[in-house]
Amino acid sequence: MIARIWRATIDPARAEEYERFAREVSLPMFRAHGGFRGCVFARDGPDCTVVTLWARPEDVAALETSTLYRETVAAILAVGFVRTPADAVAAPVLV
Repeated sequence: MIARIWRATIDPARAEEYERFAREVSLPMFRAHGGFRGCVFARDGPDCTVVTLWARPEDVAALETSTLYRETVAAILAVGFVRTPADAVAAPVLV
């Protein structure tokens, strides 16, 4: 299993918008990809972390190159509640 971790800082005044986007757009997008096993959306004030779990490294690679993922990233950046996105990192999970 592979954990993919993405962090960002959001506008705290728009936290509810961010959380709605996560539930209504990001989660269905992740679920549409093969190998998706689950995720956690965590937020501490303006600091957000999204941990997604994937069956194989190839599933993470397929996500990052998919049109649906790229459209979702463009949409989250376009609405303006993400202030500073960071590159995602992926690492094996010991189970």
